[in-house]
Amino acid sequence: MRKNSVDASADAALARMGYKSELPRGLSMMSILGLSFAIIACPFGLSTTFYISLTNGVSVTIIWGWVLVSLISTAIAASLAEICAVYPTAGGVYYWSAMLSTKKWAPLASWVTGWLTLVGNWTVTTSINFSGGQLILSAITLWKEDFVPNAYQTVLMFWMVMLVCMLVNIFGSKYLDLINKMCIYWTSASVIIVMITVLVMAPTKRSGTFVFGYFDASASGWPSGWSFFVGLLQAAYTLTGYGMVAAMCEEVQHPEREVPKAMVLSVVAAGVTGVVFLVPILFVLPDVQMLLSVPSGQPIGLLFKTVTGSAAGGFGLLFLMLGVLFFAGVGALTAASRCTYAFARDGAIPGSRLWSRVDKRLDVPLWGIILSTVVDCLLGLIYFGSTAAFNSFTGVATICLSTSYGIPILISLLRGRKLLKHSSFSLGRFGFAINLLTVCWICLAVVIFCMPVAIPVTAPSMNYASVVFGGFASISIAWYFIRGRKAFSGPPVEADVSPEDIGVVAGETVTDSESSPVSSNKEKSVHMKHGAGNTPYDIGTQ
Repeated sequence: MRKNSVDASADAALARMGYKSELPRGLSMMSILGLSFAIIACPFGLSTTFYISLTNGVSVTIIWGWVLVSLISTAIAASLAEICAVYPTAGGVYYWSAMLSTKKWAPLASWVTGWLTLVGNWTVTTSINFSGGQLILSAITLWKEDFVPNAYQTVLMFWMVMLVCMLVNIFGSKYLDLINKMCIYWTSASVIIVMITVLVMAPTKRSGTFVFGYFDASASGWPSGWSFFVGLLQAAYTLTGYGMVAAMCEEVQHPEREVPKAMVLSVVAAGVTGVVFLVPILFVLPDVQMLLSVPSGQPIGLLFKTVTGSAAGGFGLLFLMLGVLFFAGVGALTAASRCTYAFARDGAIPGSRLWSRVDKRLDVPLWGIILSTVVDCLLGLIYFGSTAAFNSFTGVATICLSTSYGIPILISLLRGRKLLKHSSFSLGRFGFAINLLTVCWICLAVVIFCMPVAIPVTAPSMNYASVVFGGFASISIAWYFIRGRKAFSGPPVEADVSPEDIGVVAGETVTDSESSPVSSNKEKSVHMKHGAGNTPYDIGTQ
């Protein structure tokens, strides 16, 4: 049974966009901020990808790369927030691309964007929980230094983490608001504890010159300048989750106001948190070659052990990171399942009727959660063929999510940003420049994040991001020709209705009488018809 759906204006606005409100609006802005903060998982994401920047430049790449990507990510988040304020729906970037396009190109634009964001959501969840499994196993090496987890142990631990996240999402959905808020406090406390502990207990400290100016890319094999950009994957991967929270728009009161704020604030908060976390770590950084020699590829546990002088002390700090893992894994799967549900209800995924079902007893898209979990678990099998599987997951997640963010921004730019002129989160006269900057960065990111962390490469150490991307692209293209080009017309908008008449206008309250774009009758309602060809939803009188 649905509860907390008391925001009649939001439900009416959703109906005007072509959808029936099915999920309870029980999440607050702080909860969405916490969810975005959880998916970004700043200290956890930076810890699990530490080897990337240690290989590609050390201090300069770590600290200044983080600052650079934080600023760019804030610009991207602001660009998305401006659009989200006009079209607050769980479809997110997929829906936005359709609304901002011309009618001729809307179906193709939404199809491409939808698959990019779906794959991005799945792979970022995979990468978070896979690295979490690796991090758990790395804790054993704090006491048993010769322990090297094999592929079976790694994959099984990953599956266990996925199982926990799935169970929390299915049976603990009513506690998600509390869990998301707890994440903010746990993450903030963890960063402060780590900062104080390492600075107090470290036997020696690096100089300020090392922390802010040392650069050594010799371990990467790349030319120095290019190595710096390859090393930005650490920061870019960590700062990708902010756009995923758009999938929660249909579970928030006043989503046109709260979700855009949460998007931008989460990036700003993560940027500051990252600096506070990284600077102390660099001041106490042990020998870089020792850290890069860790068999698991997760050196943060050894770093904590070396700095504190004991395995117990190292595990104590590592436990804080594992707590962040819990929030990140649960949050990422939450967003991925909502994205799956939103895309499936428009018939864009094989088996859409099943994946778009909402369990009325649990108030969650149950089969969307199950599908996301199964896909992620299957992706983990790549590790049996490539020890660099995690690098592939991070690369393809960053590429897919970044590209899915970039498409609606680019379409808006090409159409003169005219559909955003009434956004309640307007970028004003700076909008064009900010949008252009973000599109240029995303084009560069697609290239550099397909690169291996270091060269020369072997088959097991290759970055297979492009292969994973190509595999999902093949599925998307095949399904488009099998069904999509005939039955898929994008979001359920009437052919004679302009996108300007659908979006939320700043300062305007949408009432039930306006919920249908084609009638003002208060008896109008939206009825789902999954898989119903070119009119997936009918708007009619009961």
